[in-house]
Amino acid sequence: MLTVVIGISSALVFGAADFFGGLASKRMNPVLVTAIAALTGLVVLLVALPIVGGEWSSETVLLGALSGVSGAVAIGLLYACLAVGPMSILSPLTAVVSAIVPLSIGLLEGERLRGIGYVALALALVAVVLVGFVPERGAVRPSLRGILMACGSGIAIGLFLVIIDKTPDDSGLVPLVVNRAVNGAIMFAIVGVLVLLRRHRRSRVLRNGGLDNRIETRAWRPALSLAITCGVIDAVANTGLLIGVRLGELSVMAVLTALYPAGTIILAAIVLKERIAPVQIAGLVLAIGAGGMLALA
Repeated sequence: MLTVVIGISSALVFGAADFFGGLASKRMNPVLVTAIAALTGLVVLLVALPIVGGEWSSETVLLGALSGVSGAVAIGLLYACLAVGPMSILSPLTAVVSAIVPLSIGLLEGERLRGIGYVALALALVAVVLVGFVPERGAVRPSLRGILMACGSGIAIGLFLVIIDKTPDDSGLVPLVVNRAVNGAIMFAIVGVLVLLRRHRRSRVLRNGGLDNRIETRAWRPALSLAITCGVIDAVANTGLLIGVRLGELSVMAVLTALYPAGTIILAAIVLKERIAPVQIAGLVLAIGAGGMLALA
């Protein structure tokens, strides 16, 4: 029961982080938003580390670093596939693959549920597809390149879950600290490359001076606040995920956390007054039912 609560809660919190990250990305380069969020998350985790504790070891650092690399790969491929589109197909495809990879590994390693648990996992996977479905008018069939990138992103997300599950129980928050450090370093390196590639454009903006620069600074402030908020919330979500995989089954946590789009669409409906599609409502209802069944399993 506790694993189910943590899994669903983490999914909703992950969705909230995506919501704020998405708002920030409308005003700032998405890669820079991700880098700032990673740095913010690192600060939050470093503050929490002395309180929560955790043993440093070569194994913990290695696994944390690998999870940071897999996270960076996942983000890069996710942005790329969503840019290719259609989002209505590639977004839920990514979420489903991200659940199937750790689910399969967990079951292969001997995790067992009661009969109702397997039914619940199947229903939850269907819920993942429905919740992640983004209705698009005139959406076209995805290209092979888009499908491969979506699957690659999902595999990378799934591997992140598997790697975190393998970290020593006495490592506390250390794996997440290393994860955020490596992820942030990779993202800022990419930002640096992008800045160099666009240096001539940047120079023209800076040469405007005075009022134009002040306007640009003011425009960045809300985006920066949103990116920082995203990083704080993401750190909380990752902590919940870490606790969940250590207390319960990887297979259960994998499927439940793949419901993260639910948090995004709920916040979008509340804050932005966006309409939730009937298919997404059906997915939310199905997810609640699947969660209840998993609690009984």
